[in-house]
Order: sequence, then structure tokens, then C-alpha cells
Amino acid sequence: MLRGAAHGAKDAFTLLLTRSQYWNPGWNFSSVWTEVAKRSFPIRSSYTTDTKSREENKETIESLHRLSVDVKKIRRLKEWVLLQDVAYVKEIAGILQEMGADKTAVANILERCPEAILHTPAEINSQRALWQLVCQNENQLIKLIEQFPESFFTIDCHENQKANILFFQELGLKNHIITRFLTSAPSIFYNPVEKTRNVIETLQRNYLSLGGSDANMKIWILKLLSQNPFILLSTSSTIQENLEFLQKNDFTDHEVLQLLSKLKGFIFQLTPTTMQKSMLFSQNVFKCSDQELKQLVLKCPALLYYSVPVLEERLEGLLKEGISVAQIRETPMVLELTTQIVQYRIKKLSALGYDIKSGTLESLNGTKKDFEVSYGKIQSKKERPIFNPVAPINIED
Repeated sequence: MLRGAAHGAKDAFTLLLTRSQYWNPGWNFSSVWTEVAKRSFPIRSSYTTDTKSREENKETIESLHRLSVDVKKIRRLKEWVLLQDVAYVKEIAGILQEMGADKTAVANILERCPEAILHTPAEINSQRALWQLVCQNENQLIKLIEQFPESFFTIDCHENQKANILFFQELGLKNHIITRFLTSAPSIFYNPVEKTRNVIETLQRNYLSLGGSDANMKIWILKLLSQNPFILLSTSSTIQENLEFLQKNDFTDHEVLQLLSKLKGFIFQLTPTTMQKSMLFSQNVFKCSDQELKQLVLKCPALLYYSVPVLEERLEGLLKEGISVAQIRETPMVLELTTQIVQYRIKKLSALGYDIKSGTLESLNGTKKDFEVSYGKIQSKKERPIFNPVAPINIED
């Protein structure tokens, strides 16, 4: 017991020492995906959002009321829409109904995205024609609009959007993948198609230079894009710099390709500086050589991807649960889990009598489905009878 306490204190001291060396209070890292997702809905409107000294447009409000739209909700969230001198409530509602939306659907769409009424019917019809390039029919289109009204009514760079859609189709992306891009990553369509093509060509060139084959290149590119379309927001120079960083840190071409696939292209939203800081932090915590660190990164790319503050928080959370640095080093993938998930899983395992401090972290690791399988096996083992009740009993006469 005392040995365990001393061991835990030593690990905690190691983390504190690491914090003092690598923690930068002025450096704030937020989730890469969150950041790029925010860029999906840029504010690209010429309408004023100033609500001071202005009156609501009575005609707009009356038109919305006639459509059973909750005006109070709009007033609470986006009052500036109600202040605009010109709005096309009837016209936009008519186009939506023409596409197959019923009265309830129209009201829901306008409540979620009231800016829609500020676009002209011509703009909406152009957007409608654009999305029809990848939608099977108008029934599918209206369902997408109901689910993602903000994406549909974010109307800008129409020619760029069309050119990018046609390029994606030429590249071999299926229409259902392109519709997913339109709804979840609309910002990738705003760039000129030349930039999109340049990024794709850079990826293709590097894939081949890293040892990838011509036969597999198209499949690799399409899979990478479908997993992370935001890679197209990167620049060719960023892609090149990050790949060179990995090569300078002695990752072989095959290992670089391995990391690209495991990280699903998110590596291009990082910088050499942030990756270097994360690697140095991990090396200091695990007290390992450069070669050992490289193997840990290949085993758990999160050590490269997550920032120092994130890694520090998760390490600290594990140590507080009595888990040792040695255990974490043995199963570094556990760092892919948030502290809240770790605490929840430890609590469930502890209820079965499983001691995570002395056992392997493999049972703690993995996706939600992986954990449920591991938990089920431990639970079955605990409930298994010590003898087989259906086995024949040998009785000597």
C-alpha cells in the first residue's frame, strides 16, 4: 500500500515537473475540429445586425405570424432579422412549399434560420439548382434543408460552390458524400476551385513520394477527404511543412503514411511547433528515448495530435485515479479518452470488483462499443459459476 502511494506521488511529481517546463499560460489550444467546424459558417452577410434605434418590420412580423412561425424565438436569438427594411417571407415560404415542405416544416426552417427571408427568390432558386446537382430529387433536398437550414441558406461564392461540386464529382466522390460536405463543411466550397485542386495535387504528389502506389492513390485520397473534408482548408505549404517535420523526426515514409491514415488528415490542421511541444512533453513524462517516443506516437497518434494542456489534463486525471505512468506508457491509447469518460469507465469496472490500478488499461481503452464488449466479458467472468451445473456427475457404486 505504501509502495503504491509512493509510486503515485512520484508520478504526480513527474507531471508537475513536466508542467513547469512545457506549460505556456499564454498558449491556448482548442479542438482542431471545433475550430475548423466554426469556419463552416462564416458571417458573410451585408445586412446589419445593429439593433439600436431601429424598429421591427411590421410587415415581416405579420407574414411570419401567418406562417405560424414563433416570432418570439427569432426576436430572442436573431432580432436583427426582424429589423431589415426588405424581406421575402412569402416568396421564400412559397419556394420551400414548392419543393415539398409542409406548413410545419416551413415554420421550423424559418425559426432555425430566419436569415433565409433576407435572400431574394432568385438567390434561393440558384442555390436550389446548385444542390440539385448532387441530390437525387427534391424530396431529398427538402429533407436536407429541414435538417441543415443554415448550410443551405449560407449563400455566397455561388460560382466557386458550383465549380467545386463539379470538381468533386470529377474526382470520383459520390454524390451522397458531397451532400454531406455541403451540410457539415460548407466552407470548403467557398474557395476557388484552383485552390482545391492544388491541395489535392499536393496530397497526391506526397502520397506517391512517400511510397504509395498509383493503383491505391485515388482510394486513399477519397477516403481521406470523406473522413476529413476540412483538409481542403489547408494550404499546400502547410501540408509540406508538416510532412517534413515528421521526416525530420526520423519517421520513415511508410510510418508517415501510417500516421496520415490514423489521424485522418487532421495533422494538417496542426503546426510543427505544436507537434514538437506535444512530443517533448510526452518524452519528458515517459522518460523515453527518441526511438521509444516514435514508437509510442505510432501506437498512439494522440501524443502528436493533442496539445500539451490537453495531454496534461488527461494524464493528471489518470494519475488521480491511481493509475501509474508505467501503465499509461504500456497503453498510451487511453490518452485518447477524456477525463470524464475515464472516470465513468473506472467507476463501472470498480463496481464489478475490477482493480484498474493493478490490472491492464486495455479494459478501459477503446471506443464506447469496445468498452462495452470488454465490460461484458468481465461481467460474464464474474457471474460465471465455479462448476458446470449440466456436467455429468460421476458416482462410485
